[in-house]
Amino acid sequence: SHLLKGEFSDNVGTDVDSFSLRQPVGVCAGITPFNFPAMVPMWMFPIALACGNTFILKPSERDPTLSLRMAELLKEAGVPDGVFNVIHGDKEAVDAILKHPGIRAVSFVGSTPIAKYIYETGTAHGKRVQALGGAKNHAVVLPDADLAFAAEALIGAAYGSAGERCMAVSVVVAVGEAGDPLRDLLAERARRVAVGPGDRTESEMGPVITCAARDRIVGLIDRGVSEGAALVVDGRKPAIAGHENGFFVGPTLFDRTTPEMAIYREEIFGPVLVIVRSESLEEAIALINANRYANGAALFTRSGYAARRFQQHVEVGMIGINVPIPVPMAFYSFGGWRNSLFGDLHVHGMDGVRFYTRGKAVTTRWPDDGSAAPGFHLPTLG
Repeated sequence: SHLLKGEFSDNVGTDVDSFSLRQPVGVCAGITPFNFPAMVPMWMFPIALACGNTFILKPSERDPTLSLRMAELLKEAGVPDGVFNVIHGDKEAVDAILKHPGIRAVSFVGSTPIAKYIYETGTAHGKRVQALGGAKNHAVVLPDADLAFAAEALIGAAYGSAGERCMAVSVVVAVGEAGDPLRDLLAERARRVAVGPGDRTESEMGPVITCAARDRIVGLIDRGVSEGAALVVDGRKPAIAGHENGFFVGPTLFDRTTPEMAIYREEIFGPVLVIVRSESLEEAIALINANRYANGAALFTRSGYAARRFQQHVEVGMIGINVPIPVPMAFYSFGGWRNSLFGDLHVHGMDGVRFYTRGKAVTTRWPDDGSAAPGFHLPTLG
């Protein structure tokens, strides 16, 4: 409740006080992706409900059941009917949300083309919208870094969740002498990643979400090869006993990638990590700032000077120093810049409170019965 507190100014004029309020916007909606069917909705609806709104959740049609379980748990906890609601569907359901006059605010997490559509359509129908899009997160590794530590961290950041998350590291910028030894460490560890179904305890990485996703990822790997990148680890045909027709793509590692290549430009959303070589930290920062995505970036170094320069000059929404996936704790807000975010406010944290509330300023005066009323002139505070 302290996050909803307004401000108070005593005697801004003679016997005049001013204060502010934050009030709920009304009916809010969230349109969420398949990859985190609990976490991403919980970036949204807990804050929306705590701020006094009702909420409609439209989960991904690829894994819809967990949203119903969350609704059941909220009902068991005593949340009244109609406060939290779940609807299922595809674009038709999304468009109904975006165009319905009774829905005041829409939150979205997904790909950049859809985020742009959500933002443009929702705002055209008078709604406030926060639409989080895609990413191409870079991790810069300086020669002074602990390369073994960096490599192990980057393996998890690149291949965890089969690379299907907006905070996955998909580009390693190897600076100077870090290049060859870092490549070798990454390759050795990538080959040891245990790929298999999620119900096997030994599996470190499972399949991608659909056959279409698998084919798209493999197609981009093919394109990387044809465009001249050095394929260090090839994950196009993983051998998964008993799951030969599964939607598996193994960890894939490219070196000598350039910014003109499709594997650098596009959000692959799969277990593909590319290495770009750079001569300096300044060149690495310029590379990141030229990318159309700006979700997160990380730096591995032992230099406080380099870390400070990186965090001050990199133009992205979230930065990690020796932290490969810099997702902030919930009291800070999550979101990127440029084509990774459409809207002014990030999700959860203070931006979440601001998004799900509206500000109101109140100015008051309590005159004595004999006080003169304001005349036929501009009001004054005297």
